[in-house]
Amino acid sequence: MGTVAENQDAIPEGISPDARETWPHPELIQSWLGDADIDFELRPGEEVAVHDDPEAQAAARRFRDVLGCFASGITVVTTMSGDEPVGMTCQSFSSVSLDPPLITFIPARSSRAWPLIQRSGRFCVNILAADQEHVSGQMATKGADKFAGIDWTPAAVTGSPVIAGTLAHLDCTVHAVYEGGDHFIVVGKVEHLEQHEPDAAVTEPLLYFKGRYRTTDS
Repeated sequence: MGTVAENQDAIPEGISPDARETWPHPELIQSWLGDADIDFELRPGEEVAVHDDPEAQAAARRFRDVLGCFASGITVVTTMSGDEPVGMTCQSFSSVSLDPPLITFIPARSSRAWPLIQRSGRFCVNILAADQEHVSGQMATKGADKFAGIDWTPAAVTGSPVIAGTLAHLDCTVHAVYEGGDHFIVVGKVEHLEQHEPDAAVTEPLLYFKGRYRTTDS
């Protein structure tokens, strides 16, 4: 068995050997654990605080409004921290590469869920169905039991929570992390993925467009 220092410096299973170079310092991780009420990882730029300069505020508003014209799906990114499930609602999710299979999501520096995901080195992306707005809302609320009343099972490879009723999930390990202004760009390697059979004939996605939830019927 190695020393405590060696164990702390060990690279978690599934992470690229050079990924540590992109990880934030532990003191930065601790500083992110604030008391904000919302943990909804919107597309970068949509919920960024700006200073009081009117010109800067107008530019930020225009940036958000233009980005809001791009509709996206809603996901919940999950992991296990010890024996406790962790989750956060995330709009900023995308595919990156087919060979190797890579995806990305973009948590804010202020996210309280991301440091726990980073420490575990693994996560699952759950793609929400049109009837799961309540799941998105619950997973976006800090200080609450995010998994209360939500059924889930461990993912095949990482053990991260797979939420019942979702359209699909991607079971991933952290491949690399890059700084991106007030966010981090997390690249995950897909270890396993599944498209789910609908439990209640819900086959349409939950969408986000111009600052609010939508479905394909609205």
